[in-house]
Parts: sequence; C-alpha cells; structure tokens
Amino acid sequence: MPDSPYASALDIARFLPEIILTIAGTLLMVLDPVIHKRSSSLFGHISILALLAGIGGALYGYDHQGAAFGGLLVVDGFATFFRILVMVVGILTVLPSYRFLQRQNGETGEFHALLLFSIAGQCIMASANELIVIFIGLEISSIASYVLAGYLRDDKRANEAALKYFLLGSFATAFFLYGVAMIYGATGTINLTKVRDVVMGQTVSPIFIGVAAAIMFVGLAFKVSASPFQIWAPDVYQGAPTPVSAFLSAGPKAAAFAVFLRIFMTAFEPIAAAWMPLVWTSALLSMTIGNFAALLQTNIKRMLAYSSIAHAGYVMVALTAQSDIGTAAAMFYLAGYAFMNVGAFAVVSHLSGRGEKYQSIEDFKGLAQKQPMTAAMLTIFLLSLIGVPLTGGFFGKFYIFKAALESHLVWLTVLGLLNSAVAAYYYLRILVMMYMHEPGEAVIEAEPLSPSLGLALILPALGTLFLGIFPGWVLDFAGKSSNLIK
Repeated sequence: MPDSPYASALDIARFLPEIILTIAGTLLMVLDPVIHKRSSSLFGHISILALLAGIGGALYGYDHQGAAFGGLLVVDGFATFFRILVMVVGILTVLPSYRFLQRQNGETGEFHALLLFSIAGQCIMASANELIVIFIGLEISSIASYVLAGYLRDDKRANEAALKYFLLGSFATAFFLYGVAMIYGATGTINLTKVRDVVMGQTVSPIFIGVAAAIMFVGLAFKVSASPFQIWAPDVYQGAPTPVSAFLSAGPKAAAFAVFLRIFMTAFEPIAAAWMPLVWTSALLSMTIGNFAALLQTNIKRMLAYSSIAHAGYVMVALTAQSDIGTAAAMFYLAGYAFMNVGAFAVVSHLSGRGEKYQSIEDFKGLAQKQPMTAAMLTIFLLSLIGVPLTGGFFGKFYIFKAALESHLVWLTVLGLLNSAVAAYYYLRILVMMYMHEPGEAVIEAEPLSPSLGLALILPALGTLFLGIFPGWVLDFAGKSSNLIK
C-alpha cells in the first residue's frame, strides 16, 4: 500500500481516463431525469466527448509512465494500448446507437452511462497490477454489460440474453476469484510481479500454482468466449441490442485478453510448460467449433458470434507462442478485429429495422443495388475477417501464425490456416447475397444512412485499411509495449 494515505498528483494523472469516464457517467445519470427526452442526442455527444477526453488522458498518462497508488495500477505502453482501444470501441458503439435507440424508443441517458462505466472497468483491467484490482475492474465492466445486454426491457430476446449472460458470467467470475484466493494462500501476495518472483523461487508447489492457474483460466476463457466456455456467446449476441453486441464482441473481449496476457505472461510465465497445453487445446477448439458452427447459421448475429469465438482462438494461438512477438501480434490482431467486427455489427444495426426483425443473412439480398456505400463498407469488414491482403485482418493473422511458427507450433499453425479457409465460406456467402441477388424486403425498407451511422461505418473501414496498408506503426508500438509486461 502507498506510504501516504493521499493520492499524489502523479497517481491521479495516471488514473485520469477512469476518473473522466466515471464523472461523465455519473453526470449522464444526473442529467437523465432532468432532460427526460428519449430522442435527445445530448447524451451521445457527452459520451463521445468523455471518451475523447479519456483517450487524451491515456496519452497523458503514457507520458508519465509508472506505478500508481502504491503499485495497484501500472501505466505502461501495454495498458495505454488497451485503454485507447476500448475507448475507441466505445466511440464506435455510441455512433450507431443514436439512430438505434431512437428507432427502438429506448432511453438514452442510462444507456450511455452504463457504457461509460463498463469502459472505465475495462481501463482498470488493462492497467491493474494486482489480482484483486483486476477483479474489481472485471466486475465494474461485467455488471454494466449485463444490464446493457437486457437494455430493451420489452424485448424477450434481450431479457433472455441478459439472464444467461448474468448467470453464466457470475459463475465464471467465481472461478476466477477462487483462483485468486488460491494464489494468495500459496504465495502470500496478489501482486503479479511478486507472484512471479515467488513462483520462480520454487518455494511453493508448482502443482498447486498450476491448479490455481487452470481455475483462473476458466473465468478468463469465459470472458473472451474461448472454447469450451463459449456456449453463452451466440444467445447473448443474438438477443442483446445490436450496438451492445458490437460492444461485447470487441471492448470487454479486448480488456479480458489484456488481463489474460498480463497474468499468464507475468505471474504464471515460470510455469508456462504447465499451462501451454491447456491454452493450445482451447485455441484449437475455439477456432474449429467457432468456424464450423458459423457455417450452419442463418441469423447474422449468431454467425458473427461464432465468428467471434473463432477469432478468440486465433488470439489464443498468439498467447500459446509465449513470446513478446506473440504478445505484440495479439495486440495488433485485437485492434484490427475491433474495427472490422464493430463495423460489421453497425451495418447489421442499420438494416435490422424497428424491433430488430431483420437479422437473417438473406435480409442482405441486393444491398449493393440500393445502398452501395453500405455494401462496400461491409465488404471491407468481411474481407478483413477472412484475412484478405490490404486489410488489418490479413496482417493480424500473418503475425499471429508467424509468432506460432517461431515458437515451433507447426501443427497449431497448420490447423489455424485450415480453419481460416473454412471461415471464408460463410463470409463470402454474405457478399453473394449483397451483390448477386435482387433487393429483399429488409433492404427496400432500410432508411438512408444517418450522418452518425455513416461515420460509424467509415471510421472502422479506414482503420481496417490503415492497419492493412500501414501496419508498421501499430505493430511497432505493440512490440515495444509487449516488452514492458514482464
């Protein structure tokens, strides 16, 4: 604990994004009953301003790197990368929510407040240096996410999604907390660096530490929807409001992977030989189950959910590599995945209509004829999800499999590439619907793109192309940041 009971100015500077988001979220809740306009866009404007200010705070903290609050948090390149990533995802979630909430007659103030609170929790997860702080950030993010999943209270699908997400999520969190308790009982500390030192000193049973790592793996694997703990994802993604599904597929997943990487590459790095087969198996199962299940889906949101499971498997491949290159590849891939997946969900949100009745893959028939720009943006996202060159998805997969090969994971690389080939089928099926069929009812009834929704498509598309054409800047930053974990 810190020597002084008071936080220093430097501590506050390093904790600035979380402070900004929490204050903004509280302000939105105070303003909500005062303004009392369901269609008001003021709440969305405040959210975007808060997130932009949070990004500025993260960059300011990066210029003043170091531990905060006596080592409870650590601000380094790794934390800054994920802080900015989850806040960018937040902005890309707010943009399509303007039209969506208006169309669904949903309350706006509470929605944006919950979104900011969830992102604040994810920022804490990214910068936490102690297991209990990770747990606190995880709960802040999760509780807000549970409510967001069932935000449309009159929609039975949303109610079911929220209930499943809450029950299974609570169960997984209990596993994680039990693993934290075991680590503390064995080592006498919950600080990640100190846990690593104790494990390296071999003063505790490696079997006991291995069991604790396996139990914590259960909780984290659920949060990233990795197999065999992925069963919740399709139902939750399908039932939740589409902007929320987009957010869940990118924001919480990125933060959970940040925790995954920091814990397993720091505290449990000395026993990597023990947990590597577990992660290897989970990576293979996630890629295989996700891709083959997606082949059978007719609902676009369920298809993207199974796709999300498969992409979690690709990131797990990078974790299995147990190297700084693998960590950098995972960071780069998560950034690219956030852009292309949030963008794809934004198109789904646009076409779904009032009550989200248009969610079938066949509802995309003829989109290129009626709204060519929307179809072009979705094409970019789908090609990136496949891993076509000149998109962020291509370089993401390239660097992940390169890291795996350098760690002599030949079979995992081969099986991962085969899985990528399988995935091409269900993504290309959507392109066929858009460009090779006459417009269907959903496309005919679709409203023109609003300015905010157009921005929600253009920005991710530009990000996807930027990462595919100029990957060096982000990859170099990720490479430098990955060295700071240990």
